[in-house]
Amino acid sequence: MKRTNTAQALLAATGIVLALAGCGSGGGEALNTSPNSQAATSEATAEAPPTSARDNPDSTDPGADDVDGDREAAPGADAKQPPPDPDYCASANLSLSLGEGEGAAGTVYRQLVFTNVGDIPCVLHGFPGVSYVAGDDGHQVGKPALHNGEKGAPITLNPGDVAHADVGFTQVGVYDEQACSPTEVRGLRIYPPHEMASKFVELPGTGCARTELGGEQLTVSSVKEGSGYR
Repeated sequence: MKRTNTAQALLAATGIVLALAGCGSGGGEALNTSPNSQAATSEATAEAPPTSARDNPDSTDPGADDVDGDREAAPGADAKQPPPDPDYCASANLSLSLGEGEGAAGTVYRQLVFTNVGDIPCVLHGFPGVSYVAGDDGHQVGKPALHNGEKGAPITLNPGDVAHADVGFTQVGVYDEQACSPTEVRGLRIYPPHEMASKFVELPGTGCARTELGGEQLTVSSVKEGSGYR
């Protein structure tokens, strides 16, 4: 009986030991999963990009609006633009006439008067183009007028205001007839400064058709204020 009891006791003790060992092994596996899970969570968090203020409309980051806010202007961005060209007088808004002549050593000087007949102010600046014309087709006779003197300052003409340029007419008799080739002319073709459209001023007379005269049959000054009449 004692052996039987002893054997049963040993068997019972062995079962208890095995049971405890099995419980300890299962608990170890459960504990080992927790660190691995934390490591995976940490890695996912590290790999996720940070959320920017732009992605979060409720952000109060003071620098959130810097992207679309005012920035320092690039050099030259606020540089002043050059002023526009002045409103030069158009031929259609000008009336032209010739003043009385004054002679000097074979040359007669007359004032070419510009009157602003338009409705707005305009500017005259520089030398007008002047040449003799002849025939029904208005073909040019001889060379155009040589610019005489320096270019003057811009002149603003209000409606009704006048300005003038001095035109010098060399008398045809000064030149050799063969060198001059005297030609009857109808008048003058005038181009106001900075204009492409011409005006005609009637002035019947005689001009030199040849361009090689050894002198100038026409000269013109820069536009000046007033009519030039004395």
